[in-house]
Amino acid sequence: MPATARPTQAHSHAGGQAGTKPKPYNPRHPERTLLYQTIAEHFETWHELASAGQFDGQGDHHSPRPYVRQAFRKYLECGIFAHGFARAWCDDCGHDYFVAYSCKGRGVCPSCNTRRMVETAAHLCDHVFPRLPVRQWVLSVPKRLRYFMQRDGAVLNMVLRIFLRVIAQSLQDHCAGAAQVDKAALHIGAIAFIHRFGSSLNGHVHFHVCAVDGVFEEVAVAGEADAQSSSPSIVFHPASAIDEAAVAQVQADLRRRILRAFVGRGLIEKTDAKEMLGYQHSGFSVDTGVCIGAHDRAALERLLRYCARPPFAMDRLRKEGESLVYRCAKQHSEPSSDKRGARVDELHLTPLELIERIAALVPPPRTHRHRYFGVLAPNSPLRAAVTAQAAPAKQVVVQTEPAATGEGAPAVAPLGHAISPTPAPVPPKRSPAHYLWAVLIARIYEVFPLLCPMCGGQMRLIAFITEGTQIRRILDHIGVDSEPPRISPARGPPLWDDCSDAQTGEGVAAEPDWDLAAQPAPDYEVDQRINW
Repeated sequence: MPATARPTQAHSHAGGQAGTKPKPYNPRHPERTLLYQTIAEHFETWHELASAGQFDGQGDHHSPRPYVRQAFRKYLECGIFAHGFARAWCDDCGHDYFVAYSCKGRGVCPSCNTRRMVETAAHLCDHVFPRLPVRQWVLSVPKRLRYFMQRDGAVLNMVLRIFLRVIAQSLQDHCAGAAQVDKAALHIGAIAFIHRFGSSLNGHVHFHVCAVDGVFEEVAVAGEADAQSSSPSIVFHPASAIDEAAVAQVQADLRRRILRAFVGRGLIEKTDAKEMLGYQHSGFSVDTGVCIGAHDRAALERLLRYCARPPFAMDRLRKEGESLVYRCAKQHSEPSSDKRGARVDELHLTPLELIERIAALVPPPRTHRHRYFGVLAPNSPLRAAVTAQAAPAKQVVVQTEPAATGEGAPAVAPLGHAISPTPAPVPPKRSPAHYLWAVLIARIYEVFPLLCPMCGGQMRLIAFITEGTQIRRILDHIGVDSEPPRISPARGPPLWDDCSDAQTGEGVAAEPDWDLAAQPAPDYEVDQRINW
């Protein structure tokens, strides 16, 4: 996916009015950011040290995973024109500009992480979640249990299933309209986001579940000749009275069921589980404080972006002297201090420590970061009926029945009572989960880069340049650096650098050559022919 525009050209605003010049779009320059410069300068050194097991907590796994190294290497090529670009062209006035390629990574690159976050939230808001209330359920477990969830996918799946079953039971109990309905006919609709990180760049496995605030009942269609071929009918029962007492009951049920499951798998002792049940502050936490209204789609999309957010934010990183400072708290919160006056919501890291923390949060390939459940699951027979309610209700212009003159007249008819309009040409199929890069930029920054900044016309991509010789010729011609940023090789400790360039000043004694210094005789003779 193209990532950014050529620095010498301007872009336009998506909402520019006719006759006015569109707002320029400011492209990003990843090589100028602090994160890029830090990784380019210290990544190879970190990789050599990590391969030798120089960082705490590595255990027997000295070498970093191959996908971690690949994620960092792809990030160093993301948005760099020297690694290839596409050409956008305006057919009206002939204006053109270049768009650099992106890495499409999901672990290191802030730009691609943001694109994936926005694309996920847009798809779920536009095509998946019906226009019904949505509540966020958040579950956090004790650190003792997170260890097993972090390292064993089966244990993580087990805890997530228990969480969803308790949510379903709680929603069924708080739906007054479904009190007399068979529990087997009631279904929830939920999407679970698995977070493996905390706000301080640490490993912290927890769940964010966005569930429709109620249950769906499948209703059998009577009088149909072929009931199996017809789409099923559903009835939604909204939930109510989910207060603090209900949340406390959910938390108690989760604590009991999860500990029992860990004991059943032999991960903890029965006596330890019994002791954890008696703790006043057990480490289990459930939060349901966020509930989005049925028609507040903007708030729903903000919530989904929060749930699909990447592990770190580049705008929270800054440099102070020789160290890097990462702010852990939210931007609108005020920094707090401990008794010594140090800010407790900031991390002071060396470049190698920052890279180490980011590397630990890179997700493995082909690992889903969010999952669908209930009527929103891909194999649910009710999914089509539920997701159809995600689209806004519209009025359609149709052709009415022919009049006495034999001619039709256009009219407006509500959905469900309209006659089928004249079939239009079918566009090529495209997955609704994938958005064009220009559409995503317009959705984030409210600018549309494929509107010509000169005439306001529509631009299109006409070429993709990937061959090295052509890239250098074109970039040299337009005055853009054709060489990628320098990636520093691995090096030793700082005191070893530039030793050969050191000069001795006046009043400073020269360092003796210790190889020529006389060595004291050993206390006893050692026959090196026998004892090496």
